[in-house]
This record gives sequence, structure tokens and C-alpha cells, in this order.
Amino acid sequence: MAEKEATLVIFDDELTPSQGKNIEDSIDTRVVDRAELILDIFATRARSSEAKMQVELAQLEYTLPRLTRMWTHLEKFRGGIGVRGPGETQLETDRRLINHRIKLLKERLGDVQRQREIQRQSRRSEFRASLVGYTNAGKSSILRGLSGAQDIFVENRLFATLDPLTREAELGEHGKVLVTDTVGFVRKLPHQLVASFRATLEEARDADLLLHVIDASHPQWEEQRVVVDQVLAELELQEKPVLHVFNKIDQLDDTTLEAMRQRIGNLLPNSVFVSSVEEGGLEPLRRALVVALRARSSVAEVRLGAGEGKLLAEIHRGAEVIDQRMDGDEIVLKARVDEALAGRLRRAGARVTVG
Repeated sequence: MAEKEATLVIFDDELTPSQGKNIEDSIDTRVVDRAELILDIFATRARSSEAKMQVELAQLEYTLPRLTRMWTHLEKFRGGIGVRGPGETQLETDRRLINHRIKLLKERLGDVQRQREIQRQSRRSEFRASLVGYTNAGKSSILRGLSGAQDIFVENRLFATLDPLTREAELGEHGKVLVTDTVGFVRKLPHQLVASFRATLEEARDADLLLHVIDASHPQWEEQRVVVDQVLAELELQEKPVLHVFNKIDQLDDTTLEAMRQRIGNLLPNSVFVSSVEEGGLEPLRRALVVALRARSSVAEVRLGAGEGKLLAEIHRGAEVIDQRMDGDEIVLKARVDEALAGRLRRAGARVTVG
């Protein structure tokens, strides 16, 4: 520290409150551990009110057990018999205020979570995919490329996205999919953040398919893949169907890419290789989503009256029509129909025969 003239010491591990205090006392310099550093980064990235509340909650839960260390400079003011010094009084006041604020933030985030649940309920009939992966793997770029929405914030930095963002991605005549971007994971993610962001990761829990985005150009991509799998297991999402999406292949030379394709073909079959910056670079992912969408729906024969134009339009909008013909005064369609649409058609008077 003397050689570097350092004014701050950062540890790449989470320190207990007593460890942090003992080290600060020994070196007389401010100490920051990995958790506090990540929380600070999150605080600068938070843009929406929900993200700010989540970050503040995580920071307060991190700070609470460390309050004593923060107030050590007032120890010398502690009074005599029967008198509590101002340091002790302030410490108790801070604890009470922080606990009250934590309770308030949890209530507000609970309200947000209930609103999100209502939104998800309205999307239950849609095919939903969630982008998960290590931070800065390119999830937001993929969402922008799939949906064409230019308002999606994309930047080459850690934790650029803190809020879940859902956009519709058209798959041509084969239908559409709702794709949700989620907060990026990181090695040794502070447990306060895992708890705080559980509400946003509910989006991943409700998804029909997880798109695990991996930065193929990163030298530690294998370690990052394992970290994401561990966090998914911690969030009890390990049983969800997963499609591995190897992104940023434009940054690899042909020889390296071919070797990686062969290796991944054995290690993680059915993975796709994409680039969000090259023309047509996301087509392999679109094709994989079409396959997943088809697997979710069954081929059915739908019979409806010739005058049922509204129902016919709904079928063309929500299903993949394979064939259409007239049979007397009935329209007969052969189409890939999911259970939700089949139920709506039956309730509207159409005859739906699956298989």
C-alpha cells in the first residue's frame, strides 16, 4: 500500500463485519469487499424506481451488521455509569431507522412483484423465453436484434441491465415469442442481491424456455457458464428447458470458431452460435425458437362456419396455418395450435380435433 500510495483496499471475497473492522484497524485505510463493490456498481446502474429500491434494500441489508464498524470513531465519547454515550445512542438510532427502511422497501417491492404477476398472468397463453447469462454476455443486444426495438439500452459494460424488459419477437409466419431480458449474473454474486432481485428473476421462472447466453469470445466462458448454472440452481430454475446461445462469434477467427463448434456439439448438443452485430447473425436463434414454439403446439384440424371471419383472423394471428380449404359451408384449417388457443376456439363454437 505504501509503494502504491493506495487510499482504498479491495478484497475479491466477501469479508465478515469483524474481518473488515480488524483489517481497517490494522492498515488504517478504508476496506471494500467484493459484495460492497458490486453493490456500488449496481447503485450507479439503477435507472428505474424498482431497480433503485432493490439496490437500496441490498445495500441496507449489507450495511446493518457492519454499523458497529462504521461508528467506531465515536467509541471514545461513551459516558460513565448509567450514561449512554452519543455513539451508542446514534448506533441504536441508525439500526432502528435502517430496519424500518428495510421493512418499507420490502413492502413496496412486494407490491411491484404483485403487479408483475398480474402482467405475467395476462401473457400466460404466449410462448415466453427469458435471456439469462453472465453479465456483459450480450443479452440486451440479442433482445434488440430479435425484437427490432431500438429503445433497448445496450452498452459494453458490467450490469448494464438491472430491470427485466420484455419485447415481442416476430418469427415470421411461424408466430411470435415474448423475450425477456434479465439482470446478468456474476461469480460470487452477493447473497443480498440474489434475494433482492428474486422478483425480477420470477420472469425467468415463468418462462417456457431459458436462453442461456454465453460470450463465446471470453477466455473464461466455461467458468462463466458454470456460475450461471449454479445461480439458476440456487433460484430453483435448473429443471427449466435451456437453449445455450453462444454469442459474439464475430470476435472469433474461423479456425477457433470451427474448433469450438465441434467441441460444443459434443458437450452441449443443440446449442446455437450467433452474432448480434452481423447481418443475419441471429437467424440460428430464430430457427431454434421456431422449433421450440412448434414443439409446444399440436397439429389440429379446425372447422368453423364460413362467416366466422373474426375467428379465422385469430387463428391466422395466433397459429401456424399449414392448410386451408372449404368443405361445403365450413372452413377447414390444418394448423399448429397451442392449448390456450384451442380452448378459446372451442368456447367460440369451432370444432377442434387435435392429432
